[in-house]
Amino acid sequence: MASTSSDPSHSTARALAIAVFVAAIAFAVVPFFANPFSGFEPGRFPEPVDNPPIQPAGWAFSIWGVIYLWLIAGTGFGLLKRADAPAWEPHRPWALVSLVVGAAWIPIANASPVWATILILVMLVTAVMAMVKLPRTDVAWGRWPFGLYAGWLTAASFVSLATLAAGYGVMTAALASWIALPAALIVAAFVTLRHGTPTYPAAAAWGAFGIAVVNWPTLYAMTAAAGALLLLVLAVRALARR
Repeated sequence: MASTSSDPSHSTARALAIAVFVAAIAFAVVPFFANPFSGFEPGRFPEPVDNPPIQPAGWAFSIWGVIYLWLIAGTGFGLLKRADAPAWEPHRPWALVSLVVGAAWIPIANASPVWATILILVMLVTAVMAMVKLPRTDVAWGRWPFGLYAGWLTAASFVSLATLAAGYGVMTAALASWIALPAALIVAAFVTLRHGTPTYPAAAAWGAFGIAVVNWPTLYAMTAAAGALLLLVLAVRALARR
């Protein structure tokens, strides 16, 4: 009888686990070599957009440090402990696409807001798919790191869409921000209610809190703060229902 190590399906699963782990490392390392990104340069648009209301405070981007480290730890666990586990296989193609695109995103974002917006939406969709296809066991190594990643991408995607709409004259930055904020909150709440991964709404809430702080004490800030509170309630609810 052939050993499981010689089974082509096991070899493929392990190769994909390795690829996802390497992609997570590349995703975390690229920012050290690329120009820093904390929002699109106003001059990249036909109509310059400087600090639209939906842009979170600069310190909110520090969540990336947690995301990078947790994704490396989680994909490392997946490689070392769950490389051949059938329950871990479905998420890996989605995770690989998201992380590979993510590794290329900062250099592209510094050059083209349009392509950056397209790619961040690709990252978001594939990250959510990776999250929901992970098993509901070993959540601290699987669903939770990808949930944090996907939650932040949800906030970032709507920031990008609003900035793009304003920068190309589709609408004012204020109107785009007022449309994008509730849209982001609705998407985040919907995904949370459907899939119940607590780190997902927690990350989206962090983004909304960053928006609230930088705009305080405006009505827009209060709306963002209320949205952040709602998402935190959903995060606690999801955690309690585990």
